[in-house]
Amino acid sequence: MLSFNSKKQLLQFLAEDIGKGDITSALLSKRRISAKIISRENGIIAGTTYAKKIFKLNGCNSKILKKDGSRIKSNQIIMIITGDVRKILTCERTVLNILTRMSGIATQTNELVKKIPKKTKLYATRKTAPGLRYFDKEAVEIGGGKKHRLRLDEMVMIKDNHITVENSLLSIIKKAKKKYKKFEVEVENTSDAILAAKEGVTIVMLDNFSPNQIKKTIKVLKNQKLRNKVMLEASGGINFKNISKYGQTGVDIISVGSITNSVKGIDMSLEI
Repeated sequence: MLSFNSKKQLLQFLAEDIGKGDITSALLSKRRISAKIISRENGIIAGTTYAKKIFKLNGCNSKILKKDGSRIKSNQIIMIITGDVRKILTCERTVLNILTRMSGIATQTNELVKKIPKKTKLYATRKTAPGLRYFDKEAVEIGGGKKHRLRLDEMVMIKDNHITVENSLLSIIKKAKKKYKKFEVEVENTSDAILAAKEGVTIVMLDNFSPNQIKKTIKVLKNQKLRNKVMLEASGGINFKNISKYGQTGVDIISVGSITNSVKGIDMSLEI
């Protein structure tokens, strides 16, 4: 199994931005300076540990004043950086890109978490930008959500296309049961949800169900004494406007793709 190497990933981010060299900063005289990263709006800060690593990789020292998970207000100092001015400026955009994106995800996640019951968990999806998944998912966790699967090798999740190819929901569930104790199945109607629960599926994803459809499905599962044998996940079209209604249905999990694929970054700047 591949492991996440943050140092390697951050070096790649720097290399992508630098190219053959920061030819603008190279024009500056060599001098040691102090700089600050300042927030420009309210939110939840995330990504400071990676920002610190980026500066260190380029020979700069930094001190984190607002740790990951802290609430920040406009015009607060997040970090103080000291080092060669050229090296600091070379890192500037890469650091700010990580901080603003991760903080945006953490903030959006936190706002959604506050709108659902504590017993219901908010999960991220795999709808992330290539190369940023670990950072995106960590930001979700910092904001109070859960990561769910990072990769396809972590848990079996049987979705509509798998079922279409196999031409039988029951058949593919039985194949999964022979090899795995824990797996998830996506269903599009109550009948399939009942079938999955009866067959011992760990998590049943109610895909694109309305809150009323979820409540009716839960009622049927309770009547058949199946509700306590399965975890239920609501997914599809859930956003800030309707998440409260989904939280009131009694599902165990709500997954939201927009927290990672449609994130609005928290504005920050580096000032010398």
